[in-house]
Amino acid sequence: MTDTNTDSDESTSKCGAKTDGGETSSSASGSKCGASKSDDSSSSSESKCGASGSSSSDSSSSGSKCGASSKKESTEEKVGATVDDFDGEPGQLMAVGLGPGHPEGMTQRAKDALLEAEHIVGYTTYIELLPDEIVEQADDIYDTPMCGEVSRTEESVDRTLAGNDVAIVGSGDPNVYALAGLALEILESKGATASMVDFEVIPGVPAAQSCAARLGAPLVNDTVSVSLSDHLVPMPEIESRLHSVAKESFIITIYNPWSRKRRENFEKCCEILLTHRDPGTPVGIVHGAGREDEQVMITELGELEELGESEIIDMTTTIVVGNEETYVWDDRMVTPRGYETKYDY
Repeated sequence: MTDTNTDSDESTSKCGAKTDGGETSSSASGSKCGASKSDDSSSSSESKCGASGSSSSDSSSSGSKCGASSKKESTEEKVGATVDDFDGEPGQLMAVGLGPGHPEGMTQRAKDALLEAEHIVGYTTYIELLPDEIVEQADDIYDTPMCGEVSRTEESVDRTLAGNDVAIVGSGDPNVYALAGLALEILESKGATASMVDFEVIPGVPAAQSCAARLGAPLVNDTVSVSLSDHLVPMPEIESRLHSVAKESFIITIYNPWSRKRRENFEKCCEILLTHRDPGTPVGIVHGAGREDEQVMITELGELEELGESEIIDMTTTIVVGNEETYVWDDRMVTPRGYETKYDY
């Protein structure tokens, strides 16, 4: 996963942060957000996050491969501009959940928020899911490839501090393995406050719910979700959490289950689940919910590991593992809520 967005010949600050430097010699040295800026242009000196800084390197690969704005000698992602680097009144920042990935799955509030936004920021794949009417009305669209979470979130914050109304988008819900929390953390690190920029979270339908709807009714009782991505959480912690929830009666929703770099994570997950649950436990698999390549399968826990090498399981797949009461009826997963213990029907 490589963020190639750092390879640019522009020296523009796209966010409106005030930066100091020498004479500008690039034809692209203006700010897209209307803020004053000057720099000594290098082919790789652009601050894509509005950071106040400069680079003396002429290497086109001096940016962080994960989207951070940094010098060549630094591998750390650092917040650049602070609230003091911006003039005027900040705009509004909205973290918008797109739901499962098709226009019909978006809430009306999400659509309205995106139509109100002047700038829209997001992961390239999510930007491509936006309806044409939303893309066409925006003053500017900014996207980064995979692994550019920090840079695009800081971009959205800086554009907001520069006075724009900004929406940062993500699939599902902004509070479920998404960027709402990171946006608040970056605001705090810049010396701003959430109320200063009129921060709002626009909820969307999370993957657990949209995928469960395709499987029947598996999440009717107590549930928990676990991500197998160890990009931010060490695998030993993930394993500990899996043991904790698998031995209880939770229905378990598994996010980010498999990639070529995470074969061992998936295999370990299956091993842990089988330590605590019967191999015949129903398991629902939904790949690309609501998208053109959607696939749905109901299988058993004992068969799950061998599906790791199949196309149905990847990072766009959500897996729902039933508990001891979950059963399959007419190709639907059903988890009883408990009504049968109190009522005759």
